[in-house]
Amino acid sequence: MNKLENIVKNLIDRESEEEWFEFKENWYSAKDIGDYISSLSNAAAMSGKEFGYLIWGVNNDTHELTGTTFNPHRDVKNEPLEHYLARLVTPDIGFYFKEIKIDGHRLVILVIPAATKVPTAFDGVRYLRIGSSKVNLLKFPERESQLFSVLRFGLPTVSNTASEYQDLTFRKLFLYYEDKGIVLNKDTFEKNLGLKTKDGAYNILAQLVSDDSHIPVRVTIFRGKDKASPLYSVREFGNNCIFFSLDKVLEYADVINILQADESNRIVDRKEVRLFDINAFREAIINAFVHNLWVDGNAPMITIFSDRIEILSRGTLAPNQTKEGFYKGESIPVNQALSDMFLQLHISERSGRGVPKITKIYGEKAFEFRDNSIVVNIPFNRISDSLVNQLENNSIDQKTKLNETQKKILDAIRDNPNLTQEALASIIGVANSTIEKNIRILKTSKVIDRSGSKRNGYWTIL
Repeated sequence: MNKLENIVKNLIDRESEEEWFEFKENWYSAKDIGDYISSLSNAAAMSGKEFGYLIWGVNNDTHELTGTTFNPHRDVKNEPLEHYLARLVTPDIGFYFKEIKIDGHRLVILVIPAATKVPTAFDGVRYLRIGSSKVNLLKFPERESQLFSVLRFGLPTVSNTASEYQDLTFRKLFLYYEDKGIVLNKDTFEKNLGLKTKDGAYNILAQLVSDDSHIPVRVTIFRGKDKASPLYSVREFGNNCIFFSLDKVLEYADVINILQADESNRIVDRKEVRLFDINAFREAIINAFVHNLWVDGNAPMITIFSDRIEILSRGTLAPNQTKEGFYKGESIPVNQALSDMFLQLHISERSGRGVPKITKIYGEKAFEFRDNSIVVNIPFNRISDSLVNQLENNSIDQKTKLNETQKKILDAIRDNPNLTQEALASIIGVANSTIEKNIRILKTSKVIDRSGSKRNGYWTIL
């Protein structure tokens, strides 16, 4: 299979069209093809792709190969189509038509290089794709500004994007490196780790590894199989150096990975079964942290349901990455500088074995590719009771006699760990002094803890 055939098959395998490629069957309009060249070229640049593609011979809805009768060598008013298009496309980007056959079906592919220094225009108009729509870029000034920024500076990354927080400190980063046997030089670590933009401002990477990332990382537990079911607990692990947040999430996984007694087919020994494979979970979490689209200011989402753990990382596959390469473990980092730090600290490895480890245990069906995120579903093994029931049976309520006010406090901060004492008093319907007294008892009994200030901090159930 040649390279172009492989590209087409990878595009067909995607669940839906994306902004940098389009499927047609036998459709033809010379002017609209020119508009597509402009929009797909600019969309490819915005998506970090080397090329955009307009493909004839594939059903737009089902992605089924149908073949095409489209003739790219036809004339437009006695002028060859390709010449007509090249004359009106500016700047000259070197697009070309290519005919191939896949499984006996004739396909025509218009290969469109991504815009580079300036946006690509057709007949003086610059177009862009928004979803599946082709639009005049002038009507969307914010996207036009984004495109010019991408063409000038490249796609936003954790390295080239300045953080809105510039009063950053790195005490925890030094401690973490020291714990790994690596000594950072206080005079050169910012440059060596790439923590500043070309303009000398702290970047998003610096924000992530600072003492306070200003980004919450939460583990949310629901009682049922979806988010419509009652919320049981929210655990907060963010607003910290990203490496410490990661360690806390992994430690919490050991807490919820309940050891179960399998009494089925028992003859002599009782088989003990873990709720889920901890190695697959670890690889999924590390991948989510490394490849998350941190420039948007959002952390990965870790959600626990009654039958599975869902780990969502923001963003899509890295530019030039395919699903086939992804499943094979061909690692193309979305955040290169962050990935280098994970490798340096021996948290992850360069071999790309993470995804194959997960698929070996749970299959490719464990991965779900959405429009703006990648989700890993870690299903639970055999379990007699729900996770929530087992957690409740082992919870602090069984070890400590709590009064009704204290139980209501716990329920409230499970739902919202950011509540202030004043808000708790209002929700529960008691005086502030009553809340203060019971909070003091819960903290002394090591049932709960408070991080941060009274106004802007958050609660953790221990």
